Amino acid sequence: MSDQQRVKSRHSGAVVLAVFLALLMVPVFISQLFKPERRSFHGVKLEDTQFTEIHFRNAAQNVNLGGLLFVPEGAGPFPAVVIIHGSGTSNRENRWYLTLTQYLQFHGTVVLLPDKRGSERSQGNWRRSSFEDLATDTRAAIRFLQDQEQVAISQIGLLGMSQGGWIAPLVASNSSDVAFLINVVGAAVSAHEQLLYEENNNLREIGLLPGISDAVAYLSAAYIRNIGQAEFWNAIGNFEPLPYWQQVSVRSLVLYGKQDSNVPSVESAAILQGLDNPHIDVRLFEGSGHALADPAGQGDSIFREDALRAIGDFVWSEITGDPEK
Repeated sequence: MSDQQRVKSRHSGAVVLAVFLALLMVPVFISQLFKPERRSFHGVKLEDTQFTEIHFRNAAQNVNLGGLLFVPEGAGPFPAVVIIHGSGTSNRENRWYLTLTQYLQFHGTVVLLPDKRGSERSQGNWRRSSFEDLATDTRAAIRFLQDQEQVAISQIGLLGMSQGGWIAPLVASNSSDVAFLINVVGAAVSAHEQLLYEENNNLREIGLLPGISDAVAYLSAAYIRNIGQAEFWNAIGNFEPLPYWQQVSVRSLVLYGKQDSNVPSVESAAILQGLDNPHIDVRLFEGSGHALADPAGQGDSIFREDALRAIGDFVWSEITGDPEK
Protein backbone atom coordinates (compact mmCIF):
# COMPACT_ATOMS: atom_id res chain seq x y z
CA MET A 1 0.00 0.00 0.00
CA SER A 2 1.42 3.41 -0.96
CA ASP A 3 1.82 6.28 1.50
CA GLN A 4 -1.00 8.11 -0.26
CA GLN A 5 -3.31 5.10 0.13
CA ARG A 6 -2.37 4.80 3.80
CA VAL A 7 -3.26 8.47 4.35
CA LYS A 8 -6.60 7.99 2.58
CA SER A 9 -7.29 4.88 4.62
CA ARG A 10 -6.56 6.66 7.89
CA HIS A 11 -8.69 9.61 6.76
CA SER A 12 -11.58 7.28 5.89
CA GLY A 13 -11.24 5.59 9.26
CA ALA A 14 -11.31 8.95 11.02
CA VAL A 15 -14.42 9.97 9.08
CA VAL A 16 -16.17 6.71 9.99
CA LEU A 17 -15.22 7.17 13.64
CA ALA A 18 -16.43 10.78 13.61
CA VAL A 19 -19.75 9.76 12.07
CA PHE A 20 -20.14 6.97 14.64
CA LEU A 21 -19.44 9.33 17.53
CA ALA A 22 -21.89 11.84 16.09
CA LEU A 23 -24.57 9.19 15.82
CA LEU A 24 -23.80 8.21 19.38
CA MET A 25 -23.53 11.62 21.03
CA VAL A 26 -25.82 13.95 19.09
CA PRO A 27 -28.98 12.17 20.28
CA VAL A 28 -27.59 12.25 23.82
CA PHE A 29 -26.96 16.00 23.56
CA ILE A 30 -30.43 16.66 22.12
CA SER A 31 -32.05 14.45 24.77
CA GLN A 32 -30.33 16.31 27.61
CA LEU A 33 -31.09 19.70 26.03
CA PHE A 34 -34.82 19.00 25.89
CA LYS A 35 -35.05 16.80 28.95
CA PRO A 36 -38.46 17.23 30.63
CA GLU A 37 -38.55 18.71 34.11
CA ARG A 38 -38.42 16.06 36.81
CA ARG A 39 -41.75 15.58 38.57
CA SER A 40 -42.03 16.23 42.29
CA PHE A 41 -44.08 13.64 44.15
CA HIS A 42 -45.65 13.91 47.58
CA GLY A 43 -46.00 11.17 50.17
CA VAL A 44 -46.20 10.49 53.88
CA LYS A 45 -43.36 11.73 56.10
CA LEU A 46 -42.04 9.76 59.06
CA GLU A 47 -42.88 12.66 61.39
CA ASP A 48 -46.54 12.30 60.42
CA THR A 49 -46.79 8.62 61.42
CA GLN A 50 -47.46 6.77 64.67
CA PHE A 51 -45.18 3.82 65.37
CA THR A 52 -43.30 1.91 68.01
CA GLU A 53 -39.56 1.33 67.81
CA ILE A 54 -38.90 -2.41 67.96
CA HIS A 55 -35.97 -4.82 67.98
CA PHE A 56 -35.88 -8.50 67.15
CA ARG A 57 -33.26 -11.14 66.53
CA ASN A 58 -32.45 -13.44 63.64
CA ALA A 59 -31.09 -16.29 65.73
CA ALA A 60 -30.43 -18.42 62.65
CA GLN A 61 -27.69 -16.03 61.52
CA ASN A 62 -26.90 -14.25 64.78
CA VAL A 63 -28.10 -10.84 63.57
CA ASN A 64 -29.87 -8.21 65.68
CA LEU A 65 -32.45 -6.25 63.72
CA GLY A 66 -34.40 -3.05 64.31
CA GLY A 67 -37.49 -1.55 62.80
CA LEU A 68 -40.80 0.23 63.23
CA LEU A 69 -44.14 -1.31 64.15
CA PHE A 70 -47.32 0.42 62.97
CA VAL A 71 -50.47 -0.68 64.79
CA PRO A 72 -54.03 0.43 63.93
CA GLU A 73 -56.27 2.06 66.49
CA GLY A 74 -58.94 -0.08 68.07
CA ALA A 75 -59.19 -3.59 69.38
CA GLY A 76 -57.24 -6.34 67.70
CA PRO A 77 -56.12 -8.79 66.82
CA PHE A 78 -55.38 -7.47 63.32
CA PRO A 79 -53.94 -9.03 60.17
CA ALA A 80 -50.30 -8.07 59.71
CA VAL A 81 -47.66 -7.72 57.03
CA VAL A 82 -43.88 -7.80 57.04
CA ILE A 83 -42.45 -5.42 54.47
CA ILE A 84 -39.43 -6.75 52.58
CA HIS A 85 -37.17 -3.98 51.31
CA GLY A 86 -36.03 -3.46 47.77
CA SER A 87 -32.46 -2.91 46.60
CA GLY A 88 -29.86 -0.87 48.41
CA THR A 89 -29.80 0.48 51.95
CA SER A 90 -33.15 1.11 53.63
CA ASN A 91 -34.06 4.54 54.94
CA ARG A 92 -36.80 5.21 57.48
CA GLU A 93 -37.61 8.49 55.74
CA ASN A 94 -38.55 6.73 52.48
CA ARG A 95 -41.94 8.20 51.57
CA TRP A 96 -42.80 5.39 49.16
CA TYR A 97 -42.76 2.85 51.98
CA LEU A 98 -44.34 5.19 54.51
CA THR A 99 -47.26 6.08 52.24
CA LEU A 100 -48.10 2.40 51.84
CA THR A 101 -47.46 1.68 55.51
CA GLN A 102 -49.74 4.43 56.78
CA TYR A 103 -52.50 3.44 54.37
CA LEU A 104 -52.48 -0.13 55.67
CA GLN A 105 -52.29 1.00 59.28
CA PHE A 106 -55.29 3.30 58.83
CA HIS A 107 -57.16 0.41 57.19
CA GLY A 108 -56.76 -2.09 59.99
CA THR A 109 -53.46 -3.83 59.29
CA VAL A 110 -50.38 -4.09 61.50
CA VAL A 111 -47.22 -3.31 59.55
CA LEU A 112 -43.69 -4.27 60.52
CA LEU A 113 -41.29 -2.06 58.58
CA PRO A 114 -37.87 -3.48 59.46
CA ASP A 115 -34.54 -1.77 58.99
CA LYS A 116 -32.88 -3.79 56.27
CA ARG A 117 -29.82 -5.75 57.37
CA GLY A 118 -26.93 -3.29 57.62
CA SER A 119 -29.23 -0.22 57.61
CA GLU A 120 -30.39 2.17 60.31
CA ARG A 121 -30.52 0.07 63.54
CA SER A 122 -30.02 -3.38 62.04
CA GLN A 123 -26.75 -5.24 62.17
CA GLY A 124 -25.20 -7.18 59.32
CA ASN A 125 -24.27 -6.36 55.75
CA TRP A 126 -26.82 -6.75 52.95
CA ARG A 127 -24.06 -6.42 50.32
CA ARG A 128 -22.58 -9.75 51.42
CA SER A 129 -25.92 -11.48 51.93
CA SER A 130 -27.68 -13.77 49.50
CA PHE A 131 -31.43 -13.52 49.10
CA GLU A 132 -31.60 -16.77 51.04
CA ASP A 133 -29.77 -14.99 53.89
CA LEU A 134 -32.12 -12.02 53.76
CA ALA A 135 -35.06 -14.41 53.77
CA THR A 136 -34.03 -15.51 57.27
CA ASP A 137 -34.47 -11.88 58.42
CA THR A 138 -38.04 -11.99 57.14
CA ARG A 139 -38.70 -15.26 58.94
CA ALA A 140 -37.40 -13.66 62.15
CA ALA A 141 -39.80 -10.74 61.60
CA ILE A 142 -42.70 -13.19 61.25
CA ARG A 143 -41.75 -14.82 64.54
CA PHE A 144 -41.66 -11.39 66.18
CA LEU A 145 -45.19 -10.65 64.95
CA GLN A 146 -46.44 -14.01 66.19
CA ASP A 147 -45.55 -12.87 69.72
CA GLN A 148 -47.54 -9.62 69.51
CA GLU A 149 -50.98 -9.55 71.17
CA GLN A 150 -52.37 -7.17 68.53
CA VAL A 151 -51.61 -9.63 65.71
CA ALA A 152 -53.73 -12.55 64.55
CA ILE A 153 -50.97 -15.14 64.16
CA SER A 154 -52.82 -16.99 61.39
CA GLN A 155 -53.14 -13.76 59.36
CA ILE A 156 -49.54 -12.71 58.78
CA GLY A 157 -48.49 -11.96 55.22
CA LEU A 158 -45.50 -10.70 53.26
CA LEU A 159 -45.24 -7.50 51.26
CA GLY A 160 -42.20 -7.50 48.98
CA MET A 161 -41.23 -4.14 47.51
CA SER A 162 -39.31 -4.20 44.22
CA GLN A 163 -36.31 -6.52 44.84
CA GLY A 164 -38.13 -7.63 47.97
CA GLY A 165 -40.60 -9.18 45.56
CA TRP A 166 -37.92 -11.80 44.83
CA ILE A 167 -37.52 -12.66 48.50
CA ALA A 168 -41.26 -12.85 49.27
CA PRO A 169 -42.00 -16.01 47.22
CA LEU A 170 -38.75 -17.54 48.47
CA VAL A 171 -40.04 -17.22 52.05
CA ALA A 172 -43.66 -18.10 51.27
CA SER A 173 -42.76 -21.25 49.37
CA ASN A 174 -40.89 -22.61 52.40
CA SER A 175 -43.03 -21.47 55.33
CA SER A 176 -46.38 -22.55 56.73
CA ASP A 177 -46.55 -19.31 58.72
CA VAL A 178 -47.30 -17.08 55.69
CA ALA A 179 -51.01 -16.51 55.10
CA PHE A 180 -50.74 -14.35 51.97
CA LEU A 181 -48.22 -12.63 49.73
CA ILE A 182 -48.14 -9.23 48.01
CA ASN A 183 -45.49 -8.40 45.43
CA VAL A 184 -45.15 -4.72 44.52
CA VAL A 185 -43.21 -4.40 41.23
CA GLY A 186 -40.85 -7.31 41.89
CA ALA A 187 -39.59 -8.87 38.64
CA ALA A 188 -40.41 -12.43 37.61
CA VAL A 189 -37.25 -12.69 35.49
CA SER A 190 -33.72 -13.55 36.64
CA ALA A 191 -31.47 -11.02 38.34
CA HIS A 192 -29.23 -10.73 35.27
CA GLU A 193 -32.19 -10.16 32.96
CA GLN A 194 -33.64 -7.48 35.21
CA LEU A 195 -30.31 -5.64 35.44
CA LEU A 196 -29.85 -5.71 31.66
CA TYR A 197 -33.37 -4.35 31.14
CA GLU A 198 -32.79 -1.55 33.65
CA GLU A 199 -29.41 -0.58 32.20
CA ASN A 200 -30.84 -0.50 28.68
CA ASN A 201 -33.57 1.89 29.80
CA ASN A 202 -31.09 4.04 31.73
CA LEU A 203 -29.01 4.42 28.58
CA ARG A 204 -32.04 5.27 26.47
CA GLU A 205 -33.09 7.83 29.03
CA ILE A 206 -29.83 9.72 28.58
CA GLY A 207 -30.35 9.65 24.81
CA LEU A 208 -28.64 6.59 23.33
CA LEU A 209 -30.51 5.22 20.35
CA PRO A 210 -32.15 1.77 20.47
CA GLY A 211 -29.73 -0.82 19.17
CA ILE A 212 -26.75 1.13 20.46
CA SER A 213 -28.21 1.14 23.97
CA ASP A 214 -28.81 -2.62 23.74
CA ALA A 215 -25.15 -3.25 22.98
CA VAL A 216 -23.79 -0.82 25.58
CA ALA A 217 -26.16 -2.23 28.22
CA TYR A 218 -24.36 -5.57 28.08
CA LEU A 219 -21.09 -3.78 28.88
CA SER A 220 -22.49 -1.63 31.68
CA ALA A 221 -24.34 -4.57 33.25
CA ALA A 222 -21.15 -6.66 33.13
CA TYR A 223 -19.24 -3.80 34.79
CA ILE A 224 -21.83 -3.57 37.59
CA ARG A 225 -21.82 -7.33 38.21
CA ASN A 226 -18.05 -7.82 38.09
CA ILE A 227 -16.58 -4.53 39.31
CA GLY A 228 -18.99 -1.82 40.45
CA GLN A 229 -21.13 -4.02 42.73
CA ALA A 230 -19.16 -7.26 42.60
CA GLU A 231 -19.57 -8.05 46.30
CA PHE A 232 -23.36 -7.90 46.08
CA TRP A 233 -23.62 -9.81 42.81
CA ASN A 234 -21.28 -12.51 44.06
CA ALA A 235 -23.67 -12.97 46.98
CA ILE A 236 -26.92 -13.16 45.04
CA GLY A 237 -25.61 -14.79 41.85
CA ASN A 238 -28.07 -14.95 38.98
CA PHE A 239 -31.11 -15.35 41.21
CA GLU A 240 -34.13 -17.00 39.60
CA PRO A 241 -37.49 -16.18 41.27
CA LEU A 242 -39.67 -18.36 39.04
CA PRO A 243 -38.97 -21.72 40.78
CA TYR A 244 -40.23 -20.19 44.03
CA TRP A 245 -43.34 -18.75 42.39
CA GLN A 246 -44.07 -22.22 41.03
CA GLN A 247 -44.23 -23.47 44.64
CA VAL A 248 -46.38 -20.67 46.06
CA SER A 249 -49.71 -21.98 47.35
CA VAL A 250 -51.00 -18.97 49.31
CA ARG A 251 -53.15 -16.24 47.84
CA SER A 252 -50.89 -13.70 46.14
CA LEU A 253 -51.38 -10.23 44.70
CA VAL A 254 -48.82 -8.88 42.21
CA LEU A 255 -48.84 -5.23 41.11
CA TYR A 256 -46.87 -3.75 38.19
CA GLY A 257 -46.64 -0.36 36.52
CA LYS A 258 -46.96 -0.86 32.78
CA GLN A 259 -44.37 1.84 32.02
CA ASP A 260 -41.76 0.47 34.46
CA SER A 261 -38.21 1.19 33.24
CA ASN A 262 -36.54 -0.77 36.07
CA VAL A 263 -38.41 -4.06 35.78
CA PRO A 264 -39.82 -5.73 32.64
CA SER A 265 -43.33 -5.47 34.03
CA VAL A 266 -45.31 -6.66 31.01
CA GLU A 267 -43.02 -9.67 30.56
CA SER A 268 -43.09 -10.42 34.30
CA ALA A 269 -46.88 -10.24 34.37
CA ALA A 270 -47.09 -12.63 31.42
CA ILE A 271 -44.70 -15.08 33.09
CA LEU A 272 -46.70 -15.22 36.32
CA GLN A 273 -50.02 -15.40 34.50
CA GLY A 274 -48.57 -18.21 32.41
CA LEU A 275 -48.20 -20.34 35.54
CA ASP A 276 -52.00 -20.75 35.55
CA ASN A 277 -51.88 -20.63 39.33
CA PRO A 278 -55.34 -19.66 40.61
CA HIS A 279 -53.74 -18.28 43.77
CA ILE A 280 -51.83 -15.53 41.88
CA ASP A 281 -53.66 -12.33 40.91
CA VAL A 282 -51.56 -10.09 38.63
CA ARG A 283 -52.53 -6.49 37.87
CA LEU A 284 -50.94 -3.94 35.52
CA PHE A 285 -51.43 -0.22 36.13
CA GLU A 286 -51.44 1.91 33.00
CA GLY A 287 -49.39 5.12 33.07
CA SER A 288 -47.25 4.24 36.09
CA GLY A 289 -43.60 3.31 36.35
CA HIS A 290 -41.65 1.46 39.01
CA ALA A 291 -43.03 3.41 41.99
CA LEU A 292 -46.68 2.99 40.94
CA ALA A 293 -46.97 6.76 41.23
CA ASP A 294 -49.84 8.77 39.77
CA PRO A 295 -49.73 8.90 35.96
CA ALA A 296 -48.64 12.23 34.50
CA GLY A 297 -51.45 14.76 34.59
CA GLN A 298 -53.46 12.73 37.11
CA GLY A 299 -51.86 13.83 40.37
CA ASP A 300 -48.51 13.72 42.12
CA SER A 301 -48.89 11.00 44.74
CA ILE A 302 -45.82 8.81 45.06
CA PHE A 303 -48.11 5.76 45.37
CA ARG A 304 -51.34 5.86 43.36
CA GLU A 305 -54.56 5.53 45.33
CA ASP A 306 -56.08 2.68 43.31
CA ALA A 307 -52.95 0.57 43.86
CA LEU A 308 -53.05 1.27 47.60
CA ARG A 309 -56.73 0.38 47.67
CA ALA A 310 -56.05 -2.85 45.78
CA ILE A 311 -53.52 -3.87 48.44
CA GLY A 312 -55.75 -2.91 51.37
CA ASP A 313 -58.80 -4.63 49.89
CA PHE A 314 -56.75 -7.75 49.15
CA VAL A 315 -55.63 -8.09 52.76
CA TRP A 316 -59.15 -7.81 54.11
CA SER A 317 -60.95 -9.77 51.40
CA GLU A 318 -58.54 -12.66 51.71
CA ILE A 319 -58.35 -12.65 55.49
CA THR A 320 -61.79 -11.57 56.66
CA GLY A 321 -63.95 -11.87 53.57
CA ASP A 322 -64.93 -8.20 53.97
CA PRO A 323 -63.26 -6.02 51.30
CA GLU A 324 -64.96 -2.90 52.71
CA LYS A 325 -63.44 -3.30 56.17
